[in-house]
Amino acid sequence: MSTTAITPQSVPRGRRVKRFMADRPLIPLIILLVILVVILQILRPGIVNERWIANTIKFAIPLAILAGCQTMTMLTGGIDLSVGTVATMSAFIMATQVVNQDPAVAFLLAMMPAVLIGLINGIGVGVFRVHPLIMTLGTSLIGTGCLQVYQRTVIASGAKTPDFLAWLGTGLTYGIPNALLLFVPLAALIVFTLARTGFGRLLYAVGDNEHATRLSGVQYWQVITALYITSSVLAGITGLLYIGLIKAPSLSLAEPLVLPSVAAAVIGGTSIFGGRGGYTGTIIGALILTVLTTLLTILQMPEGARRILFGLIVLFVTAAYLRIVEER
Repeated sequence: MSTTAITPQSVPRGRRVKRFMADRPLIPLIILLVILVVILQILRPGIVNERWIANTIKFAIPLAILAGCQTMTMLTGGIDLSVGTVATMSAFIMATQVVNQDPAVAFLLAMMPAVLIGLINGIGVGVFRVHPLIMTLGTSLIGTGCLQVYQRTVIASGAKTPDFLAWLGTGLTYGIPNALLLFVPLAALIVFTLARTGFGRLLYAVGDNEHATRLSGVQYWQVITALYITSSVLAGITGLLYIGLIKAPSLSLAEPLVLPSVAAAVIGGTSIFGGRGGYTGTIIGALILTVLTTLLTILQMPEGARRILFGLIVLFVTAAYLRIVEER
């Protein structure tokens, strides 16, 4: 009986390309990002310049941080729909408390709801086994109600954006966004945590096989509680950065970023079923969505058409990524 050796030349070119993409999942994302930028430049010649790049980065950073929250929770098979409310609460409390308080005190007050909501989410999901979607949606609604009550108590004192947050959110140094001073260390910490620490490995393990993780002696509730506290703290930091960028505190400041943050994580290759993904792809996903938003604005698409196209692109990219992975 004879056997035929399989050589690279004997594998169809299409399959070789798919294998190459599967082994390097960031490449399709980078290609898509470049295509969107090229289309943008064609439609509006000259728009892609240093100023546009800086503005794109500034608006992509808050989305990328919130998408980092989703990435970590999705690795365990969960999700965090409370991040928009947490970011909004931290931003609004900071803007109203800094009027009469020292900035350091205002910062601590602004972060307290973030830690509290994260703790409640962690206990609800990790101890009482409430589904993450239901748990985080519930705390989001409760947080929104509390914020509305709080707003009535401080309506007479007014609000202002601290100068430091405005410098961090909108400022440039030699053409480079100051927000990168915050984002680069945060991104590096998330990437390092997921790739090189025991906590990161536990997130992957819980998402891949929770039952086996429990049998190995891992305290599931401790991992989940720490995860959701971390997610909420990151969301609170995002709110402070976002208020410096927008400079207009409101009761729905960061809510529009919630679903795009989920989309950025999914586009970046994080599985909603848990156990697979990474933050580097999520960052590129956030950049893709930010450039896409600019593109749709230039095309002057109605809001309904924007949502339809936005959803189709998210579905297409997700389906394409899953198909590539299945070919491995």
